[in-house]
Amino acid sequence: MTTATRTRPPFDPELEAVLGILAESMPTTITPELIPLMRQAPVVATTDELFAEVGVTRRDVTIPGHAGDEIVVTVLEREGRTGTGPGIFHTHGGGMIIGDRFVGIAGVLDWIVRFDAVCVTVEYRLAPEFPDPYPVEDCYAGLLWTAEHADELGIDLGQLIIAGASAGGGLAAGVSLLARDRGGPALAGQVLIYPMLDDRDATVSTVQIDGVGVWDRTSNVTGWSALLGDRRATEDVSIYAAPSRATDLSNLPPAFIDCGSAEVFRDEDVAYASQIWADGGQAELHVWPGGFHGFDMMAPHAALSKSMVEARTNWVARILGA
Repeated sequence: MTTATRTRPPFDPELEAVLGILAESMPTTITPELIPLMRQAPVVATTDELFAEVGVTRRDVTIPGHAGDEIVVTVLEREGRTGTGPGIFHTHGGGMIIGDRFVGIAGVLDWIVRFDAVCVTVEYRLAPEFPDPYPVEDCYAGLLWTAEHADELGIDLGQLIIAGASAGGGLAAGVSLLARDRGGPALAGQVLIYPMLDDRDATVSTVQIDGVGVWDRTSNVTGWSALLGDRRATEDVSIYAAPSRATDLSNLPPAFIDCGSAEVFRDEDVAYASQIWADGGQAELHVWPGGFHGFDMMAPHAALSKSMVEARTNWVARILGA
């Protein structure tokens, strides 16, 4: 397709004001040289403080990851929880290049408390030091560990869902495909929050979001290039690394997919939902007008953010029968 500039959809006015503030403290465009700096970004509130506020306990466990190497998962549950209930396997965001297992976890804490669920969040290894298939295979190894230890974790395997945002959403989609194709754990649902699905840089929305917003076109190419190297945008890319490459999305767990209308991932996310429907599957899709990438996390008090989070939680409640 042409790389000519295209007019993007307008940002929601409330969100656009937040973008102006964010621009003072974080780059719009991430280049490879910025990856080490981005990894040093300060944490505003410690995760343990967040957990204590809502009455959630944390337990870290070392498990075998891809190729048997050690990785860490954290088990989160309501303080004093007993019995068996829903499980949430969480894969964090960060463009495959930054972040840790607690990125985006604030959005899952409400589900842990509301649905009395146990969450397992995985510390998969990051590119470019650990390129594909390390991230998705580490995540799949974490899902296998969760399913194998469901009894001691207090997880009902009939109520186990996977959830992730951005790169974590792409990993959640990839893990769901791996579970289908390898006869792995049967998932009750996949929550794909503005997922990063396509390495090819060939949609209208990637052209529209260039030099603007939070995760723009160049940032996206940086992330995919770190993960795939010279294979990016060639035919030598697996569906598990870039789920948009899949031509058969049948026999997958029901999917929830959301994104903003003014973000790079819009078109690939809409296409993924459409492919699920074309293949006879179930997906709920929300495209939030004027939303930039990650706006619910960066502007949680905005009206659009509240609507986004509510729609997501309502879907999880239906899937879990809560």
